[in-house]
Amino acid sequence: MIIEARGIHKRFGTLEVLKGIDFDAAPGEIVSIVGASGAGKSTLLQILGTLSTPDAGSLTIEGEDVLRLKGERLAAFRGRRIGFVFQAHHLLPEFSAEENVLIPALIAGSPMKEARAKAVRLLGEVGLSDRLDHKPSELSGGEQQRVAIARALVNDPAVLFADEPTGNLDSATKQEIHRLLFDLRERLGQTIVIVTHDPELAALCDRTLTMKDGLFV
Repeated sequence: MIIEARGIHKRFGTLEVLKGIDFDAAPGEIVSIVGASGAGKSTLLQILGTLSTPDAGSLTIEGEDVLRLKGERLAAFRGRRIGFVFQAHHLLPEFSAEENVLIPALIAGSPMKEARAKAVRLLGEVGLSDRLDHKPSELSGGEQQRVAIARALVNDPAVLFADEPTGNLDSATKQEIHRLLFDLRERLGQTIVIVTHDPELAALCDRTLTMKDGLFV
């Protein structure tokens, strides 16, 4: 398994958001997590993605006990082995598509020439070879999300976590992004975990897990 989580609990004050979640994802698998707002989906995704720490439980990614990693070691692991795509694209507005994609590779220590080559290749993979020099304001919502996906993949992550990746897009653009995510799995063998309210996207996934009141049902 790429991801193995056991007994994940998370509380915010008196509110117990996660009540002992077990979760696995296999290499190359696309798993969706669905459920009503407030069920705990995004909290779980943030814990699986090492952005948040559980109150109890265990989590390994590629065999690494990530809950034992702290500070710079955790940040380095996250930067190398985990990719994120959010509903909001979080692109840097003053930089081009190519620069937005290559910056995480530079942060991870790749030489500029290698980072640039990777960025160009990935933007080609997501169908944006002719948009390398465009800034986010010059791109459509779907194109911005494609840049965000390329950026998430630039360090060859073990897992891509996507939180409502098509939540802000019209129906035609949603379908383009759906196809792109599954193409990436076919071409790159990418493991993807998706939190979504979109039943169409969930139905395409290898497995769909439904959350209710902090547990899978």
